[in-house]
Amino acid sequence: MTVTFNLAVLLAVVIYLRIRRTVHARSRSDQWLTVVIVLVFGLLVAPTDFGQGVLNVVGQLAQGISQTE
Repeated sequence: MTVTFNLAVLLAVVIYLRIRRTVHARSRSDQWLTVVIVLVFGLLVAPTDFGQGVLNVVGQLAQGISQTE
């Protein structure tokens, strides 16, 4: 039996746990670690069909907001 992990799913869980915890004074390195994890997650998800769908939805939303102003 082979167990495989999808790195994007693992990073999503890590991001969820880091954001969910109570907010205390965080160090600058702790904040940068969160930023790096989120950027890597974005790079992993972007080329997938799900990532492209999210990009299209956000693009349409941004276009709709910009046209109403």
